[in-house]
Amino acid sequence: MGKWSVDRLLFDRHSGLEGHFIGHAVFTAGEKGLVYHETGRLSYGPGPAMTATRGYLWRAQDGRIIVDHADGRPFHSFDPAAPEADHWCDPDSYKVRYSFAEWPLWRAQWVVTGPRKDYTMTSLYSPG
Repeated sequence: MGKWSVDRLLFDRHSGLEGHFIGHAVFTAGEKGLVYHETGRLSYGPGPAMTATRGYLWRAQDGRIIVDHADGRPFHSFDPAAPEADHWCDPDSYKVRYSFAEWPLWRAQWVVTGPRKDYTMTSLYSPG
């Protein structure tokens, strides 16, 4: 639980554009696990910055961390000892690798590919 500063870089290999998100994420206790809510400002390419939000539900189950979308749809799960996961959302593939080696700093790196998607998104989370 707690509040995290989020610094996220995006690189879209299709367009060659880069994006940058700066914001905060908060984990709070919920009925079914930890509720994750993120809000901040996203700039992408030459366009104006915009407010961006997202939410998930994190919970432990059978030695794994389960991450669902805020509406309860399954997203992915991972073993904390080998923190990687795949998610298939036809026709796109989402692969994430978490790193907790520098705790309390932690990272998530997503590689997303599909017919119209080809990007990498790296997030650094720091306390506060």
